[in-house]
Amino acid sequence: MKPQFPSPLALLLTAGLLAGCSVKPDLIGSDEMSAFVSANAEQLVADQEPVSGAIGLYEAMARALKYNLDHRVEMMNATLAARAADVKSAAMLPQVVAGSGYNGRDPSAGGYSRSLTTGVKSADATTSTEKETLTADITASWNVLDFGLSYVRAKQANDEALIAEERKRRIVNRIVEDVRTAYWRAVTAEHLLGGLQALEGRVDGALSNSRSLARDGALSPLTALTYQRELVDIRKQIHELELELKTSKIQLAALMNIPPGSTFRLQVPARAQTSLSLGKSGEELIELAMVNRPELRETLLKERISKKEADAALLQLLPGIQVFGGANWDSNDLLYHSNWLAWGAKASWNVMRLFSYPAIRKENEARAEVNRAQALAMTMAVFTQVHAARARHAQQSLILKDAADYLAVQKKILAQVRAAASEDATSEQALIREEMNTLVASVKHDIAHADLQNAFANVYATVGIDPYGEGITGQESVKALAAHLRGVWVERGDRSGS
Repeated sequence: MKPQFPSPLALLLTAGLLAGCSVKPDLIGSDEMSAFVSANAEQLVADQEPVSGAIGLYEAMARALKYNLDHRVEMMNATLAARAADVKSAAMLPQVVAGSGYNGRDPSAGGYSRSLTTGVKSADATTSTEKETLTADITASWNVLDFGLSYVRAKQANDEALIAEERKRRIVNRIVEDVRTAYWRAVTAEHLLGGLQALEGRVDGALSNSRSLARDGALSPLTALTYQRELVDIRKQIHELELELKTSKIQLAALMNIPPGSTFRLQVPARAQTSLSLGKSGEELIELAMVNRPELRETLLKERISKKEADAALLQLLPGIQVFGGANWDSNDLLYHSNWLAWGAKASWNVMRLFSYPAIRKENEARAEVNRAQALAMTMAVFTQVHAARARHAQQSLILKDAADYLAVQKKILAQVRAAASEDATSEQALIREEMNTLVASVKHDIAHADLQNAFANVYATVGIDPYGEGITGQESVKALAAHLRGVWVERGDRSGS
């Protein structure tokens, strides 16, 4: 027999279909990218309360909790996890399927019948189906095994939603800690940057004057160089402090979701010595951390999910029993009953799952061991972090006290030098040096205070206590939320904010 080859037309049609099925990537154009970025920029600060007046510590916290983008992402993740849990719960409901159909053929199939006893074929062909028919049905079915598995999956999804909430709590604690640190450093910058810049000008003038005196022979080379070394060292400290302080306001603006380059003022509280005492022992803080720390709660939830996975593996070994019932309709006039009810039940069992269960069980056991090891490691990490945070807080309190004592002594030295300078008993150079030392000491005192504020917030962050009390939804106004935060933190021992 001569082989049959495809015709050229068929080959062309096939090639056209294959070419039509190929998909090429759509590259992102510059206009599309610009429009995307512009749309994002417009949404960055949409629906935010405008800044009016100087921003205090608790208003900064309130703005960060309401508008910080990282916090928003975690809130949306928590909402998404809750909606996913709702979807898993809905899977437990019975399936109700409605269907309709159209059937047609020409000519009609028809058929003969044959006697089983005589083998005689009927003379005429008959049919019980019209050439065109419409059908409709609605059937409810429920699988007991699927219900059990859906129940377990829904419980796991609820635990996943709780994990998302714990991650949101962790982000909130970190944001509040970062706001406290950035706020106090920014306050120090507003309080002292002007003085530092003025001081830098005086240092440059003193250096120029010292070099002139050395050239004229009014100072010995060694005396002039020693003085210049002191001035350069202090100017170096000024530049380091300026670098540290100038970025703090930018960081605070980012935490509050205020666009870079925006102008806003900060409330500058009166400088006051504060201990920021914790009021709780180390054991009490450990107990609080064991109950409240988001990471530990997340680890416990993961253990619960792992145990439910073992339950699901056992359920999958059982036979599935499905019951169903439904109403049907057919437009075929040749049917004696065109409307009828149907019901039934059936069982199925995947026997091969019995052979795979040992491997599944070992996997679940290994997962449980990993979760247990992670729980132990996290527990030890929390213990260590709480003790380290307490030690850092105590040490930072001592550093602040030392900085305050140093500043007090430096101010007395400056007063003595000024008195001597007014009587021409000391040089102008010595007066400039002590004025510089006093301003640097003032900056370091304020930075020590900012570090203590950070250490204070870090203790509560390591304990895992929410930075706000119950009943807060995040929908409150900035003013209302700031007032609530102030009350919570004053009760915890912080009376230095505003």
